[in-house]
Amino acid sequence: MYKNLRSFLEILQQEKELKIINKEVDAYLEIAKIHREEIKNKGKALLFTNVKNSKFPVVTNLFGLEKRIELAFTNIQEKIQKMVDIATNLLEKPSVKTIWDNKNIFKTLLNLQPKYISPKKAKVLEKTISPVNLKKLPITTSWEKDAAPFLTLPLVYTRHPYLKQTNLGIYRMQVLSPTTTGMHWQIHKGGGFHYYIAEQTNQDLPVNVYLGGPPALILAAIAPLPEGISELMLAAFIMGEKIQITKTKYSNYPIISEAEFLLLGKVKPYIRCKEGPFGDHYGYYSLKHEFPVFEITKIFHRKNAIYPATVVGKPKQEDFYLGNYIQKIFSPLIPFLMPGIEAIWSYGQTGFHPLTAAIVRESYEREALTHAFNILGNGQLSLTKFLILIDKKIDLEKFKEVFQYALTRFQPESDFIILSNTSMDTLHYTGG
Repeated sequence: MYKNLRSFLEILQQEKELKIINKEVDAYLEIAKIHREEIKNKGKALLFTNVKNSKFPVVTNLFGLEKRIELAFTNIQEKIQKMVDIATNLLEKPSVKTIWDNKNIFKTLLNLQPKYISPKKAKVLEKTISPVNLKKLPITTSWEKDAAPFLTLPLVYTRHPYLKQTNLGIYRMQVLSPTTTGMHWQIHKGGGFHYYIAEQTNQDLPVNVYLGGPPALILAAIAPLPEGISELMLAAFIMGEKIQITKTKYSNYPIISEAEFLLLGKVKPYIRCKEGPFGDHYGYYSLKHEFPVFEITKIFHRKNAIYPATVVGKPKQEDFYLGNYIQKIFSPLIPFLMPGIEAIWSYGQTGFHPLTAAIVRESYEREALTHAFNILGNGQLSLTKFLILIDKKIDLEKFKEVFQYALTRFQPESDFIILSNTSMDTLHYTGG
């Protein structure tokens, strides 16, 4: 698998899935416009080598096609299915033979902890931008009404102030000044939860922000992991080898050595700044809201660093393809982790959160309702706005078939249930 961004780009070039653009382009609107045209035509990943007012190239549309996602993450669903089968067999009939026959799998699972290397070997620490100045980076602006440039693929790493739990998540970051950005994390996200705990005791929360690195980090950062499960360990599982990390005197956190850029800093308690508007999913602008402020103290980068970005908007964008892929690879875990629920599918055409369908067991009257509460109580699924439950094995990706089956059996007086005042994501229409 790929231990860094550039090794993935090499394969994309070999597979003729990378378009290199040497003509000068502007990070303000132009890159995003070219990106949208390319993804609309099911085109290639884009490497812009000549970005106006920046020495760093920009890469976008890495995952804007199923083929490129398959190139990035090979056989992951099969590996997860095998783990589920082994766990199921052990629960049903514990056996030393089963453990022995699958010893390589158990050895792999026990060998996922990151590997420390010397700081001198850490590529991300090769160069610095001093004094700190975000204007040196080719941070893109995607839409005309965006309040400022946004980092759209930052890997934000935090740690619980008192526990060993860590979190790696992707949260957009609006540039506020050469040394500060907004931090768009919410309380139900891992980073937002860590900040909430720190704020309750009036502590600064240290933050490492990575740009680039192994593609597995991006998949792990957006995966629906339970609280406390390390995204770095999931990334190692996806890669089939340990994540290389190192130490630096500038951070209490481990440093991911193969990243392209590293932004070190902190988020202070009770400091907020207006963030937005932002051209969000499905043709909407997120309105201005107050969010915490990330203060940057150091910027590191590797030699000849490449800046990764993405664009969100009306389907189909990269988030659509990645969202569908994550659902597929984690589908074997659903019956194992949520007994009585055979399959779940959220529809990217609606933005995932608005519409979800599930195949559930109903061995007694209204059992389906208990499964509904189970689904709505799990992570990002708690943001579901409309949930359809059926009891027949149907390919949930084929919504027309799901809806037709549900309608033929739907009795609104008993089957249509409204739950008010539940968790909702903030996505507002402003004429985008």
